[in-house]
Amino acid sequence: MADAARYHRLQRRLSLLGFVVSAAYLLALLFTPEGRVFARWSAGAAESRWAQVGLVTVVLVGVHTALTFPLGLIRGYWLPKRFGLLHQPLGGWLMDRVKAALIGSALGLAAIEMVYALLALTPLWWLWTSAVFFVAQVALAAVLPMWIAPLFYRLTPLADARLGERLLAVARRAGVEAIGVFVADQSRKSRTANAAVVGLGRTRRIVLFDTLLSDFPPEEIESVLAHELGHHVHGDVRRGLLVNGAVRLVTFWLAALALDAGVPLFGLDGRADPAGLPWLALVLVALTLVRLPLANGFSRWLERRADDFALVTTGDAPAFIAAMERLGRLNLAEPSPSRLRELVFYSHPALERRIARARASLA
Repeated sequence: MADAARYHRLQRRLSLLGFVVSAAYLLALLFTPEGRVFARWSAGAAESRWAQVGLVTVVLVGVHTALTFPLGLIRGYWLPKRFGLLHQPLGGWLMDRVKAALIGSALGLAAIEMVYALLALTPLWWLWTSAVFFVAQVALAAVLPMWIAPLFYRLTPLADARLGERLLAVARRAGVEAIGVFVADQSRKSRTANAAVVGLGRTRRIVLFDTLLSDFPPEEIESVLAHELGHHVHGDVRRGLLVNGAVRLVTFWLAALALDAGVPLFGLDGRADPAGLPWLALVLVALTLVRLPLANGFSRWLERRADDFALVTTGDAPAFIAAMERLGRLNLAEPSPSRLRELVFYSHPALERRIARARASLA
């Protein structure tokens, strides 16, 4: 427990430091003469608008990546390695980060190009941007897990036919059809364990970390899976898409107001001036920070409902409790954070609260 509290405390401090570095970088670009010259030069170094936007984006993200890479290395590699969560070699970890960066950069650049194209076309760019993002998120939710997961994990059909049928029977009992049970080779990277139900409709499948199979008895695996099935039965993917779409709409509307206010403040040539990208990025970062407690509160509500579903579906509260305790040890979960930390930072209820809720169901 002491290790878990210390680990999460260090992670929070590093996250705060990363936010400070990112904010300071954007503020320097906006409010120092050198930063404004740098942003203006980047925006004017190409002739076409799409090339200008692309160049500003590459320069902005590239410098930010260089500034924050040491913190990312400590947070993502050194600290988990120090506390025994990670045993992946540095080379493999870096390769995973490169693959994630390439995917994120491609999607991010396409998104920014689309935003600035709409900025140049209509003052209602925030409305159209929200609509396009919503459609894209729906499409990605259906296919991305199947496209992306094989880039980071080897997925193989579960060899234990008896366990596979047992888990598929739980899914059928919950009213969720899956095409099969697959195993991800998490053990070559980390000791952490989990399960997931990924995809939508005919692409839906059950994925188990091999660490779950090696460390958990079947009844505990059932409890972990039943929690994940609860999200699908409750329509949490659909509900999350709708809520995220509504929040994104408000976020972009507020960003539009801030961007218009920044045009005279920073001497921009209109809202679609690529030199204004640092200002737009700073506004979106600030709005994301403000909505973090709300997003986490919504997520904790969904997770509590999924826990309750797992308890009802399996009818085995002791197995659920044992699974939570084992997951907490393997994943180094902080069992009882302060209420304030939980409200602001936690997307799941605190471990002790989840266990206490399960024990109460036995009464």
